[in-house]
Amino acid sequence: MVLGGRVSWLRAKGGKNESKVSFVELFFDLVFVFSISQLAHFLAEHFTPLGALEAVMLIFAVWWVWVFTAWVTNWLDPDRMPVRIMLFVLMFAGLILSSAIPDAFGEKAIFFAGAYVFMQVGRSLFTVYALKDVSPANHRNFLRITSWLVLSGVLWIVGALMEGEMRLGLWLAALVIEYSAPALGFRVPGLGKSTAADWDVSGAHLAERCALFIIICLGEAVLQAGQTFAEQPVSPLIVMVFVTAFVGTVALWWIYFQFGHERAAHRIEHDDMPGSLARQAFTYAHIPILAGIILSVVGDEFLFAHPHDQADMHAAAAILGGPAVFLIGNLWFKGVTTGRPPLSHLVGLVGLGLLLFTLPEVVVYQLGILATAVLVVVAIWEFASLTRVVPSARSTGDH
Repeated sequence: MVLGGRVSWLRAKGGKNESKVSFVELFFDLVFVFSISQLAHFLAEHFTPLGALEAVMLIFAVWWVWVFTAWVTNWLDPDRMPVRIMLFVLMFAGLILSSAIPDAFGEKAIFFAGAYVFMQVGRSLFTVYALKDVSPANHRNFLRITSWLVLSGVLWIVGALMEGEMRLGLWLAALVIEYSAPALGFRVPGLGKSTAADWDVSGAHLAERCALFIIICLGEAVLQAGQTFAEQPVSPLIVMVFVTAFVGTVALWWIYFQFGHERAAHRIEHDDMPGSLARQAFTYAHIPILAGIILSVVGDEFLFAHPHDQADMHAAAAILGGPAVFLIGNLWFKGVTTGRPPLSHLVGLVGLGLLLFTLPEVVVYQLGILATAVLVVVAIWEFASLTRVVPSARSTGDH
């Protein structure tokens, strides 16, 4: 297709490949397997209030660079050679960013910040060019987005050149700017603001992209458990811990994938304001889902490393906190896309909260078994309650 004197790099609307996730997008995601692994190890090694804050900031940054790319490839066709090359360049920068995560608040701060700003600003400038004379409304949107990212990028770079609290404060300010920008419509003097009606997105594409990212995170949980199990001397207790970690990960998968992402795609595809709904369901609601999985990986590390230790709030923060944050994210995600937060998830959160009262009586591996049992109950409850509802919803479009 030729528009404005050059070949359009947009996805063909209405075609059979409009919502298809391409192989190059999957290849791009492989970098984030490394990112998730690095984030989990960073959090496990810095499991203090300050370390948790730094880990959360890094998680927010990694998610933001990934989800912005997912939105861009919702419009641009990854099978077009310029778009494909852009993704390869982002992959290389993402590899640098991921490699810098363990020392992002230390000597490699400039590598992390530099790679991050390059990915965010560079991708947005590419999209501005790609949309020029092809999609005027989205071209204007990405001019606004680029302006916000340049502003926050200055704080990222200046923060990387500072140390200690100054770096932390500047990077926090940069994240606040970036995360508030969509809610503010990326308002820029002279360019106005974006509205939800401007964002014509493919719900099926975004749903599949986010689902694949969650698969990456869950895959890291499985790989971490398998690697740790392989390094441990075999004993009945270690086998039990391994089974607990695996079943817990399967329960997380079941809770997210059994009904959640498919219903979300259907709802967004048929919504009058798909952009607004997609922003809530995917851009924001998936952050606690991602954080919950990473925290659960840390909890699994505690299970393997200290199974006989007395359970305390430190261990509970990961072993119970991971599933709890994951359920909160799913409550948000499913509540936005169905209008009805799942009762099973609310009960699961209560159950995890009640397990705090068992801490004086249980050791770490027992707490892990109890937390996994709660997740299994939530998964079974939701499956049983929705098995009869979802098929009819698919045919009537009620969900």
